[in-house]
Amino acid sequence: MDRRAFITIVGGSVLSMPLSAQTQQAGKVYRIGYLTVPSRETAQGVANTFQVALTDLGWIEGKNIVIDYRFADSRLDRLPDLAAGLVRLRADVIVAGANAAVAAAKAVTQTIPIVMFLTADPVGTGLVASLARPGGNVTGLTTTAGPEIYGKQLQLLKDAFPRISRVAVLVSHAAPAYALVVREIEAATRALGLQRYVMEIRNPGDFDNAFAAMTQAHVDAIFIPADSMFYQYRTRLVQLAANTRRPAMWGLRDQAEAGGLLAYATDLNDLARRAATYVDKILKGAKPADLPVEQPTKFELVINLKTAKALGLTIPPSVLLRADQVIE
Repeated sequence: MDRRAFITIVGGSVLSMPLSAQTQQAGKVYRIGYLTVPSRETAQGVANTFQVALTDLGWIEGKNIVIDYRFADSRLDRLPDLAAGLVRLRADVIVAGANAAVAAAKAVTQTIPIVMFLTADPVGTGLVASLARPGGNVTGLTTTAGPEIYGKQLQLLKDAFPRISRVAVLVSHAAPAYALVVREIEAATRALGLQRYVMEIRNPGDFDNAFAAMTQAHVDAIFIPADSMFYQYRTRLVQLAANTRRPAMWGLRDQAEAGGLLAYATDLNDLARRAATYVDKILKGAKPADLPVEQPTKFELVINLKTAKALGLTIPPSVLLRADQVIE
């Protein structure tokens, strides 16, 4: 049973459009720019899901659309040039994953519609004016229903391991929402009575030192929130976390599927499918300023029991019963 669901911020469906907007220009081949932070190898699966969803909506590559994929290999400094290149190609719409990609696209065009689908707090980071009426040329989806997600993830970690008191937190210093993430995590750990050790990560070269520092600090658990860099290097991070033999909560379900212990998040493939519906409506005449930004209302708790057994950890039955997926 599909337990993922989304709602719009205002009444009515984001898909409802006047009949006059339902037909695109006959014979026109539209150009879609797809800009995302991770490498092609890392993000190709989500990109494929997006393209399949477009096909299901009647948009066929080489027939009525052309898709230009751009992957930044987790180098944020590449995003401005990649975004500018899509503008030079005269893209009809740009699909941008993660705040940094959206910001880069927005900086080079105020006219080409931009569909975001992997963003956190787009209002607080200045990507849109509001969720209900985004204004401008940006709309799309968020990965969370607000920064409260960090409190929920940490609560689940504590529910699974009630005795933990010292938690190491990995935070990407390069993330546009860095200050917000740190502030919200500090509030969440304080509310749960947890001591936090924030490890600032500026590039993947910091990973080894950060995990060594965790061990020296004698932390009880690890929290790695959602971030593009952490997504690309999830296999390496999962191994480093396993080496500490401490429980870890991850911000993306893909990280649990890669061997992480616990994850509580939305499904990136589901977001990609929803992003395709925004592109569909925009190519049929909808204005991004009039399409409310969607927030997820369902999140999945994924528990990797194979990892738990390898680490000698026991997940309480009460937490297992709450899981949407158990990996054995």
